[in-house]
Amino acid sequence: MKSKKQMSEATSVMVALTISGGLQDAYSYFVRDKVFANAQTGNIVLMSEHFFNGDVRGGIRYLIPILAFALGVLIAEQLRAKFSNSKLFHWRQLIAAIEILLLFITGLLPVTKTLDPLANALTSCSCAMQVQAFRKVNGYSYASTMCIGNMRSAMESLSAYLRLGERRLLRQSGQYFFVILMFILGAGAGGIAAQHIGRQLIWASCVLLFVCFALMFIKEDIEHEADFMK
Repeated sequence: MKSKKQMSEATSVMVALTISGGLQDAYSYFVRDKVFANAQTGNIVLMSEHFFNGDVRGGIRYLIPILAFALGVLIAEQLRAKFSNSKLFHWRQLIAAIEILLLFITGLLPVTKTLDPLANALTSCSCAMQVQAFRKVNGYSYASTMCIGNMRSAMESLSAYLRLGERRLLRQSGQYFFVILMFILGAGAGGIAAQHIGRQLIWASCVLLFVCFALMFIKEDIEHEADFMK
């Protein structure tokens, strides 16, 4: 059976988003004072360590992206509720456009102790909007800005395949491993490029997000397997 699928769930969009997600984390860490844009668990650990050692200023450095990430989730949900029925554009295109704007501004900010917290806040807010808005690829839930959930899902599907022998479970596991590989590609390339490009590296994410924005004007046919529809 065939139906129309919005391109926000297509593999091509997932690839661009996930490479961008890895690049953003590498950018915030290697360019913007060793802070994670996506990995808020890491930021919470570092924030707690600074606060418990009495380093309030150091703790706030990590608290800022945590709060910005939370705000990004809230913004994404508000936009989804308000524009989900829009006939002019898909609401996820609006998310991508706002991400592009935030990250473009980030690339304009000089690398200084004063402005790095703002740059990290903008990047974390963008990451949160992305992970909240783009949550499926080919019908499978995934995260484009972090790996732990994808790794769990990959191994869960692989375990189910070993027990049941159903090939769709193996494909599903492979899908998650592919997502992780794309994140590694973005993070690795971002880490190397950060040494040579600096603050403007984040504009590469703007390009990738613009590709996603453009692709979402397309609707593609997708075949649904009978067992998948159950």
